[in-house]
Amino acid sequence: MRSLPILLIALLLGLSSPARAADLSFADWLTAFKAEAVANGIDPALAGRALDSLQPIDKVLELDRKQPEFTMTWDDYLAHTASPQRVEDGKKQLAQNRAALKKLSRRYGVPPQQMVAMWGIESNYGRNMGSFSVIQALATLAYDGRRSQYFRGELMKALTMASHGVRPENMRGSWAGAMGQCQFMPSTYLNYAQSASGQGPADIWSNQEDVWASTANYLSGLGWKPGEPWGMAISLPKRGLAPALFGLDRPRPLKDWSRLGVRRADGKKLTGPPEMKLALLRADAGKDGTGGTGQIYLVGDNFRALLHWNRSFFFALAAGTLADRVASR
Repeated sequence: MRSLPILLIALLLGLSSPARAADLSFADWLTAFKAEAVANGIDPALAGRALDSLQPIDKVLELDRKQPEFTMTWDDYLAHTASPQRVEDGKKQLAQNRAALKKLSRRYGVPPQQMVAMWGIESNYGRNMGSFSVIQALATLAYDGRRSQYFRGELMKALTMASHGVRPENMRGSWAGAMGQCQFMPSTYLNYAQSASGQGPADIWSNQEDVWASTANYLSGLGWKPGEPWGMAISLPKRGLAPALFGLDRPRPLKDWSRLGVRRADGKKLTGPPEMKLALLRADAGKDGTGGTGQIYLVGDNFRALLHWNRSFFFALAAGTLADRVASR
């Protein structure tokens, strides 16, 4: 490969610092980024098609700077995320696609209802995928400087996706670069997206089976354990339990919780493998799973897999709850 022009080399060296990158015009920054992409193996013609003539998107910067402070209560969050309409839609999707979902469940070890729940939470069953050009949005955020290193890496991975056969113009998603019906970032797509048929690159925008396969493969990669529940809402004995028993890093076997008088939220006895370890936490707990005053849950390793998908107790609890409600009769 012929050497890069001296100007571009100088620009590339300056891009490791957000402050230095911000001193460049967007056009100069993009020229330097394209040169780096080509140096990293991206086909020059492809890099040109994907990057030439891009302009930053003002709306993306506006949304990045004005993200609303999270102030929802757990009850409000659950009512929105696992609304009766979303549950009903999920039940219909589960019934209509049962054969395909069961086939994928056998392959990846993730229950059909959990695939459907993630689909429902991430894009309302494909209705809300976002309409931004992912490459243009990522270029805007990579140039901006606030989190440039992260978005710069995602932009390079988006070009890698394109080199694997995904058309750049088909990469539509959220303002922050999450794509398709399962809202994968480019790095997640490269690591976990799956074509259910094994033919061509995974189409997480319009092929539902690819969406489910990719979702299940991602959860499996995050540590999902086949056959285990994610967790359950519970009630404490009248005397309560010591605060020291709460926390994600303090799991105990299910049989121990039963002996302590813990019951399901509906008053029924706990069910499951007696030796399965579960941790006790409240929905509004702190980062370590202690504290809070909200609804109490016992959660297992599959809850942790959901938490790796999105590092929010609210999200992980809602994802498990929605799956349970979708599967209920």
